[in-house]
Amino acid sequence: MAALLCILIGLFVGFLVLLAINPAHAWADGFVRILKGGFHDAPYGVGKELANAAPLIMTGLSVGFAFKTGLFNIGAAGQYTLGAYGALYCAIMLKLPWFVCLLAAAILGGLWGAIPGFFKAYFNINEVITSIMFNWIGLYLVNELVYQNGTGPMYDVRNTRTLNLGKNADLAQSVIPDFGLNKLFQTNSTTIAIFLAAVVAILIWVVLNKTTFGYELKAVGLNKSAARYAGINEKKNIILSMAIAGALAGFGAGLFYLSNVGQWNPLNSTSLPAMGFNGISVALLASSNPIGTIFSALFISHISVGGTFLSTKYYPTEIADLISGIIIYLCAFSMLFRGKIQKLLFKNADKTNVNAEPAPAEKANAKKEGK
Repeated sequence: MAALLCILIGLFVGFLVLLAINPAHAWADGFVRILKGGFHDAPYGVGKELANAAPLIMTGLSVGFAFKTGLFNIGAAGQYTLGAYGALYCAIMLKLPWFVCLLAAAILGGLWGAIPGFFKAYFNINEVITSIMFNWIGLYLVNELVYQNGTGPMYDVRNTRTLNLGKNADLAQSVIPDFGLNKLFQTNSTTIAIFLAAVVAILIWVVLNKTTFGYELKAVGLNKSAARYAGINEKKNIILSMAIAGALAGFGAGLFYLSNVGQWNPLNSTSLPAMGFNGISVALLASSNPIGTIFSALFISHISVGGTFLSTKYYPTEIADLISGIIIYLCAFSMLFRGKIQKLLFKNADKTNVNAEPAPAEKANAKKEGK
């Protein structure tokens, strides 16, 4: 309920902004298009939503997993970048099957995430600082590896961009299969990636809530000293937590690029991938719940795609990002909202149960007072 309240307030503020910019078209050409999202241009828009939601789920899981273990993985963008390189290298250079390319993306992302975890575990260096630094190191390292002064084997000089997997028959085995989804949604990038992301989210939920390993990770996040006293190796778990978070982000990059949603162009990729930072929004909106991450990613993707359908004659498409930003900002107050809602619910429950039979403890107290 607290999350829904954040969403409603964010949408309301977004509508006020639309009114302030152009009141005549605020409803039909503005707010309604954002609310419809991909359904404004179905089925193509819906397919676009699903294609963008898959990597969002993964970066949201990356950030949320680290949150659950007491760490702030702001380095998901860098891990996503290394994952993109791993997936593209295995696809373009080695021509490996798509599932092997995804595995390579996860491994590279995990290695890149483990480095800040190592510094945190053994030198107590704040993971936020090292993660930010490794974001930029990873970005320019990948750009150099791909471009190599325009002569890199992964770089298509003629098209001035990374080879398009979807247009090269030799790389067909590296593209994630769609099983008819492209035909259904009339796109060329809607694959089973969304289902793979959902399966990973469920697996992460199981690991965190149903395994000893997940319990140890959360124990270290809650109190390192207490975890150490209980015999848990806190250093190992910190490194593993950041490595898994990095692997999730890298896997998300593989889902994105191996679905042919976009291409990595080192001449244009001079800013960090927005997908990595959007994962923070997804994790906050879902309160770091792996299952909730699926729905929050779909919602963020829905709003973002809806923004692309705004008429630029009346509104800038960034209004959708503004709404998302407001919602995420309000998520910082979700604990306050949750407390108010619980207080209201319990208050109403007390009123409706005035004539209910007292609890056993209350009966015992009443007898003592009687004596």
